[in-house]
Amino acid sequence: MILSMTGFGAGRARAGEEEIAAEIRSVNHKYCEVKARLPSELLALESDVVRQVKEGVRRGALDLTLKRAGTSRSLYVPKIDVPLARELVKELKAVGEQLGLAQDLGVAELSQIEGIITFESRGVDLESAKVAIVDAVKQALAALRVMREREGQALAEDLGKRLETLKIMAAKVGMLSPSTIQLYKARLDERVAELSRGLPVEPQRLAQEVALFADRVDVAEELTRLDAHFGAFARLVAAEEPSGRRMDFLVQEMHREVNTIGSKSQSAEIAEIVVGMKAEIERVREQVQNVE
Repeated sequence: MILSMTGFGAGRARAGEEEIAAEIRSVNHKYCEVKARLPSELLALESDVVRQVKEGVRRGALDLTLKRAGTSRSLYVPKIDVPLARELVKELKAVGEQLGLAQDLGVAELSQIEGIITFESRGVDLESAKVAIVDAVKQALAALRVMREREGQALAEDLGKRLETLKIMAAKVGMLSPSTIQLYKARLDERVAELSRGLPVEPQRLAQEVALFADRVDVAEELTRLDAHFGAFARLVAAEEPSGRRMDFLVQEMHREVNTIGSKSQSAEIAEIVVGMKAEIERVREQVQNVE
């Protein structure tokens, strides 16, 4: 079954003191392109993460975000600027003596002053983080695939219906094509009779003209190739491996054959069907752009 290229997946894993949250978003793209966003302390693992994602997805533009999870207590450690606090207490004590103020500055009051206490990111354990990342990304990829499979099933159903519609249209063209030749022969007979004014006309010459016309408007070859494209397309829809690129190529070939049928046709009815086929093929092309 085909897969859609759009989807979302998330995962979370813990190894040692490191807990990682992963999110993956995927949209359409001709190739597989991965953009990873990692905390600065995890940038050393970026290439490994990108490689893991590409092993799980064949096509699509993927946006991967990794975050160190957990409580603020586990992620950050406080840092007290003791020299600053000492200097501040000294200056405040001097001001208090000059102004005759009570010197009751305590630790609680001191901690509220900006710059005395700051919080720094806790150092990362890269080995533990790597284990957690692999697991979290694996979970996110699994969730992403579930969504892509679900949307892919909807795509397959829609493409199947449109393919059946195109087959019906092509069959109508096949049925109408012989009548075009008969109509041309009847019109030619009428025109020749009108112009000859009762003079004898060589039947062999008329038959030759009809044969030349029949050769020019014959679309049997195009219809045969179109039917082959329909069969190949249906097999790709049911295939297990990614087939979006090949489907896109087949759609181009379908459009080429329908264009040729339209250029050969001398029938207004066939021309109308061709316009409908082109519109349906364009809808198929739009859907195929989302197939992995």
